[in-house]
Amino acid sequence: MSTQYVQVAVPVPMRQLFTYQVPSTMQLPTIHVGERIAVPFGSRQVIAVVIALSDECDIGSKKIKNIAQRLNDSFHLSKPLVDFLRLCASYYHHPIGDVFQQALPKLLRQVKKLDIQPPMVWHSHTENKVEQVAKLASKAPKQHALFLLIDKHQGISWPELRTLGYSKTQLNALAAKDLIVEKEQQSKPFIWREQALNEENQQCLSTEQAVIVAAINQSNEQFACHLIDGITGSGKTEVYLQAMEKTLASSQQVLVIVPEIGLTPQTLLRFEQRFNVPICLHHSNLNDSERLDTWLNAQQNSAAIVIGTRSAIFSPLHHLGMIIVDEEHDGSLKQQDSFRYHGRDLAILRAKQLNIPVLLGSATPSFESLQNALSGKYQYHQLHKRAGNSKKAKIALIDVAQQQMEHGLSGTLKQQIKHTLARGEQVLVFLNRRGYAPAINCQECHWIADCQRCDKPYTFHQKQQLLICHHCSSQKRVPKQCPSCGSVRIAPIGQGTEQLEQRIGEFFPEASTVRVDRDSTRKKGELSKILQEISDKKHQLLIGTQMLAKGHHFPDVTLVAVLDGDGALFSFDFRASEQMAQLLIQVAGRAGRASKPGKVLVQTNYPDHPLLQEIVHNGYQHFAKQALIERQQALLPPFSFQALIRAEANYPSYPEKFLRALTEQPLNQCEFAGPVPAAMEKKAGKFRYHLIIQSKSRKHLHQAISQLLSMIPEIEWQSKVRWSLDIDPIDLNW
Repeated sequence: MSTQYVQVAVPVPMRQLFTYQVPSTMQLPTIHVGERIAVPFGSRQVIAVVIALSDECDIGSKKIKNIAQRLNDSFHLSKPLVDFLRLCASYYHHPIGDVFQQALPKLLRQVKKLDIQPPMVWHSHTENKVEQVAKLASKAPKQHALFLLIDKHQGISWPELRTLGYSKTQLNALAAKDLIVEKEQQSKPFIWREQALNEENQQCLSTEQAVIVAAINQSNEQFACHLIDGITGSGKTEVYLQAMEKTLASSQQVLVIVPEIGLTPQTLLRFEQRFNVPICLHHSNLNDSERLDTWLNAQQNSAAIVIGTRSAIFSPLHHLGMIIVDEEHDGSLKQQDSFRYHGRDLAILRAKQLNIPVLLGSATPSFESLQNALSGKYQYHQLHKRAGNSKKAKIALIDVAQQQMEHGLSGTLKQQIKHTLARGEQVLVFLNRRGYAPAINCQECHWIADCQRCDKPYTFHQKQQLLICHHCSSQKRVPKQCPSCGSVRIAPIGQGTEQLEQRIGEFFPEASTVRVDRDSTRKKGELSKILQEISDKKHQLLIGTQMLAKGHHFPDVTLVAVLDGDGALFSFDFRASEQMAQLLIQVAGRAGRASKPGKVLVQTNYPDHPLLQEIVHNGYQHFAKQALIERQQALLPPFSFQALIRAEANYPSYPEKFLRALTEQPLNQCEFAGPVPAAMEKKAGKFRYHLIIQSKSRKHLHQAISQLLSMIPEIEWQSKVRWSLDIDPIDLNW
């Protein structure tokens, strides 16, 4: 047999492929691109992915190692997916092995042989059980609802049921009554059947919606990027659902990307109600075996719809016919460490590669997407009216300087909350700061409890009686005495959601209060449970951070209050105004989503600020178009392209000297900004600096980055710093 060589992507932080020889004993069956193999690397064996095959090699045969073993399983990556991942690595200038790691579930990155158990799913078992089911409706309504769901979707998985807010206790109770039974999932390719569509759940489209669906259907067999710019509550999800019908009817798969896990339950519910087809989930709350099940269902074409967060873009869907990115403006779609990709941008890239349509939806489109739509690169669709009888909520500003404030609430706001509760409606109070208080201090000498590793105050969490740094996660007990002067007069400064929950409960003791933030939803399934309780009107006062602000549909919320909305008005980040406007509009969109009129009140110290006035009187669209003109005049993205090099070290001089050495390299049609200290210069004991490279041309920027990467090994300071590269950065607050 002739000598055979393979080039493989190895999971190491090096921007190159590695060449190995295939021993003659391993050459049959034929080795393929995308195959997982085990290779020796240093003193260990690792899983690598075959990228290319060759009969020749320029490297001396003595230097080339043999591959360790072929795994001989069916868990290969397809050629289109391999090409896509190589494109991702090239665009983001990221180590190719790490990119391929992102596309494999954890269990497929291990050398040891997999003991894969077939996934288990639930079926109803109703023979001679009609009376028993009828009794459930009155005695155990939650169990009854769970039974009806399983009965409708035969073969539904536990991750789906858990995401929809059901518990193991309810599931086990139905199994004990012999109403449901767990079976092995039958792996068979998805084929559309007429009964797969639940038409009774289909809503009648408005003229605006019907025009958009028709335009999407026209481009169904080719690449087109559709930006659906619809005000909150305008029925974007219904547009997605009806646009998907044609794709699913041709037995093709649909990938739906949502920015956060919090949006997965309601998205899944809408899709389960409309389509009786296999739906799989992909997000960080799944365990390793559940993620592998989703990966295999996608790879074997068993999944008709995959709903997931940003990393779902790497799902091995062979018959992908449409990609949908909901809330495309959301910063959560951008990975902020290691491989810093943007889920929306990769969705567009993958759709273009596969020649299929991609739908981007938002009430507040990112400036990049909006500019692409206005310039004609994307098909631009607008929804100006809310679905049904609901009307867009009006935003009003409360000048806190003219109000008597009590625990962060103005007199006007308290009156409005009181009237809303009296009408039996719900109130959402938004404060984007978790914990009890953002700091504690000594009232004698004004000492503040700072995290020594970050030079930032500890956040006080009263329930745990802990001081927690939200930057490096270090914790310490609350001191009984001031370490500076010995005083016992230590008190919290400012207000977080935990304190607000306590205070607002004191103001309105007759109302049930619930808090939704990262602290209150740590337990698995807790978020789904809370969201269901809100929908069931068990709580009247909802307090939350931006977890509660995005995409959720609460028909009985008629008043939204935004506390401390001034955070981004004077930020150094040129994107701060865009992000603040988006957040404000998204929060406001939770009010008046049904037939009841809604109201939004924003407490501010700067009611005359141009940004707030623009949003209140002219709306997001007008603000965005004016801001785009400013960006164009300043030559800022989307009218230029940026890369950000971050560096950190134990001493402040090291990262600065490292980045300064990079700026000495002349670059063609590019300019540097920096190096400058990061907004938070010290974090977790490390000093951090930034360097921005900017160009009017994407091509010239990428050429410059390649040039800089090639010279980094020659810089004497590179061994003393930890550095990273971010292409198209969206957050300078690192």
